[in-house]
Amino acid sequence: MTCEIPIKPARRKARGAASNRSGRYDLARVDEHDGWADPEIQPSIRTEVRDEVVRSAISYNRSPDLPFDRSVNPYRGCEHGCAYCFARPSHAYLGLSPGLDFETRLLARPGLPEVLARELAAKRYKVAPIAIGTNTDPYQPLERDRGITRAALEVLAAFNHPVAIVTKGTLIERDLDILAPMAARGLARVGISVTTLDDDLSRRMEPRVPLPARRLEVIRRLSGAGVPVRLMTSPIVPGLTDHEIEALLEAGREAGAEAASWIMLRLPREVSPLWQEWLAEHAPGRAEKVMARLREMHGGRDYDPRWGHRMRGEGEYARVIAQRFRAAARRVGLDGTAPPLRTDLFAVPPGPGDQLPLF
Repeated sequence: MTCEIPIKPARRKARGAASNRSGRYDLARVDEHDGWADPEIQPSIRTEVRDEVVRSAISYNRSPDLPFDRSVNPYRGCEHGCAYCFARPSHAYLGLSPGLDFETRLLARPGLPEVLARELAAKRYKVAPIAIGTNTDPYQPLERDRGITRAALEVLAAFNHPVAIVTKGTLIERDLDILAPMAARGLARVGISVTTLDDDLSRRMEPRVPLPARRLEVIRRLSGAGVPVRLMTSPIVPGLTDHEIEALLEAGREAGAEAASWIMLRLPREVSPLWQEWLAEHAPGRAEKVMARLREMHGGRDYDPRWGHRMRGEGEYARVIAQRFRAAARRVGLDGTAPPLRTDLFAVPPGPGDQLPLF
């Protein structure tokens, strides 16, 4: 059961959400303070982790907005706690809050690598790049102890299966021993998200994410090891980070990125009220401007979920942002298109007891 009673800042220190608003499927919703959860006496919120029994590893989608049709997610929820995270509503399907629950009540999927190997070995499987990190970050702090992402990469490497990773985490550097050889065979690329160059804003908006300079260093180290890296200036927050587009692209190029992309701030379902709570606390003077710009791009609504519109919006402001991004990317040489990942090397590795070919 979740509720929307006030949670004092001291109790949620280094967390992105300001409340634990109930998810849309939470039937045991409580909106009034009944005295049992007095915020004056509650301890600080700690991260809890449970294991999930994995029945399927690969999730498929048919969205025309996405450059992939399949993905793997080692974790549900994300301790990085980005206030703007579009994936927060996915926690509602678990009966948990998209607010603080999303960043403090996590599910690990330890059986995923074994199930992934089984699915890849199935005769009906047809190879295409797998995306990792499209919902929650595969290199969030939990990965340091659990290693599920690394184990999944080991499976993909064994199958010579192409993979595209998206992350804000520095722990990806640990897996260069897997990623660099895969990249050399045309099987791997990485997107690193850098939302702002302002350390203070980053710490407030993305409380448990490495600071911008450290993420730029990740780009430098990956690219130095031969792994193609795309700078993701996502999300662009109108009235808050949009002035940084050119500086972000220049910093990404200097660090070694080969390409760049952007997405506008998205506020699906429960994310909108959570984001507006964050604005009221951390940027009250800009809250009205930020929301006005977003509504301008979405026909007066906080968010337009239509395919072809949800990622970047429409209207004059969206058009200007797109023009600025294209011009800046062209100027610094990040407007190219990455070559497709190879699929012709895919092969099911021999299992225990299998007879190896003689020739």
